Amino acid sequence: MKLVMTIVSNSDTEKVLEAVAQNGYFATKISTSGQFLKDGHTAILIGCDDEKVEKLYEILKSNVKKRVVKSPGVKSTITGSLLNQEIDVEEYGAVAFTMDIENFQKF
Repeated sequence: MKLVMTIVSNSDTEKVLEAVAQNGYFATKISTSGQFLKDGHTAILIGCDDEKVEKLYEILKSNVKKRVVKSPGVKSTITGSLLNQEIDVEEYGAVAFTMDIENFQKF
């Protein structure tokens, strides 16, 4: 058994959750925050059998999209420096971490 933890943009969360559920996976949504990107993200935990992981990756790939977002530039002490301007950063549609599960129990 595997646990797939994927981080997706809040813009894609509902679409991902719907697609995951329609394909028979069970998911838990956890709101997250970080320091680099301004927009919110969601961690989605999905438990599945080993042979269903590749199908899950395909579902994730087809339900998220890359986007360019604004991020604060490097801070500078030089007055009028261009380094204080926002920069465009490519944000991936999803990042997935897959972990082996030694034991799984429902109570």
